This record gives sequence, C-alpha cells and structure tokens, in this order.
Amino acid sequence: MKNVLLRAGDQLKVQGKINADAKRFQIDLGSSSSELALHFNPRFYEDDSETPVLVCNSRSDNIWDQEQRDTHNPFHPGSTFKVVLKHTGRLFEVKLPDGQEIEFPNRQGMETISYIRVKGDISITSFKMY
Repeated sequence: MKNVLLRAGDQLKVQGKINADAKRFQIDLGSSSSELALHFNPRFYEDDSETPVLVCNSRSDNIWDQEQRDTHNPFHPGSTFKVVLKHTGRLFEVKLPDGQEIEFPNRQGMETISYIRVKGDISITSFKMY
C-alpha cells in the first residue's frame, strides 16, 4: 500500500493464517520498496535449515543494512497469528503472537511511514492502523 500515513505513536495490527507449507513472510514499513525503515521477516526453513528465525532489517537506496536475527520465532506454519507493530519514533516495537516483544531501531529516523507491504506465505484476515 502506498500513500498511507503511519506516524510516531501509531500502530499496525496484522492478523492472518500462515500457510501449512510456509517458508517465510514479511511486513515492510517505509517510504518505498527501496527505502524501508522496518523489514520484519519471520522465516521458517532458511537455507534448508529447520531452525526458524525472525529477521529485522532496514533498507536505504535499495541496499540492505545489517540484519538483526532472533531465534525466538513464535510463528508456525499452519497456524493463525496476530502481530502488532508500533512506530515510537526512535524505534519499532513488535508484539509477537506469544506476547513477547522485540525492538528494532529506526535507523533512518523515518518520522512518517507512507508505504506498507505484507507478502509471503500467509493469508491476511485483518489489517488495522490506529
């Protein structure tokens, strides 16, 4: 989605169902596909490994920055999920389905998010900005 408005203090809630054969999905927040303040990317089977991982990253001028990786991944193929992403200004807080939270710095200092993309091996059942 383009021309959306998500500012510091705003939240995005995404609910859905993960495909049974899912490999990954992503939620991107930024100003365009080449300018991402947050790339949130749960991966289930990366590089033929059976170790699920959560990857967060940013992208500037179409160049990826250093990944932040977390082996705590409460998302599971074939299950439903709810994730809440909050833009605090200086960082992004991501509330995971099991209630735990992860934080990712707003490396670009992006005050307003105008581009949101959700894609991958999921079906969206609810999408709400507030």
